[in-house]
Amino acid sequence: MIKIEIDKDSGFCFGVVNAINSAEKELLNGGTLYCLGDIVHNSREVDRLKEKGLVTIDHSKYEALKGVKVLLRAHGEPPETYELAKSNGIRIIDATCPVVLQLQKKIKRMYCDSNERNSQIVIFGKNGHAEVNGLVGQTNGNAIVIEKIEDVDKIDFTKDIRLFSQTTKSISHFHEIISELEKRSKEAGVDFKYFDTICRQVSNRMSHIRNFAKTHDILLFVSGEKSSNGKVLFEECTKVNKASYLISDETQIDKSWLNGASSIGICGATSTPKWLMEKVAEYINSIANQAD
Repeated sequence: MIKIEIDKDSGFCFGVVNAINSAEKELLNGGTLYCLGDIVHNSREVDRLKEKGLVTIDHSKYEALKGVKVLLRAHGEPPETYELAKSNGIRIIDATCPVVLQLQKKIKRMYCDSNERNSQIVIFGKNGHAEVNGLVGQTNGNAIVIEKIEDVDKIDFTKDIRLFSQTTKSISHFHEIISELEKRSKEAGVDFKYFDTICRQVSNRMSHIRNFAKTHDILLFVSGEKSSNGKVLFEECTKVNKASYLISDETQIDKSWLNGASSIGICGATSTPKWLMEKVAEYINSIANQAD
């Protein structure tokens, strides 16, 4: 008999829950509701909301809209998105995650602080990621984005450095960047300060998910391909359980993975809906019943 367990702490973070609740509530009011970018980095959830009437658009289509309703997802947006809405009569339903919003304000204050004129803002994050685009926008595009240790060479070590992080990055990787910048800035004789802006609701899942992965023969990690958080959490699973598999839904399961397994764990990213993990569990149950 195969034991199947869904990780109770996996699934949407509060920022994503708020964005989806905002969309569903607004859709009940009728009329077309646009969303600037995928509301969550999970295509199955995007498709579910599309059936309810949510229309996903990119920035080029957004620029052509006038007098409509547009939802801003949890990732946040740069100032120019709001400016365009004002000039084009667009009503914004702002579902920016509160943690991201606070980070945007911190970076904006730092950038506008006259005492920081000779410093440079560095963001540890994924280039092109929606949240990072919103953060860089607080600095009129002047912030330096670094993804890995090698990117530290992009920084001007004749200026003071102020380091922030994308909210969903790995704490351990962030501290690797901090150590490198502390060393390099000391050598260069410049002032270095860092601000730990990683969301603890997300980061605290890492130790939990490692423990969860250890307790099962097979680990199925359900996540959308675009999810940065999913990639980070899945990497943690593979460190402790080599029989960890990344899937976007039940159709990607290879039945041979389950051979000889007595315990299967199912977990996911902060952008993975519970119903999708439940669907994976139902599929495995059906396979097990066929085998019986």
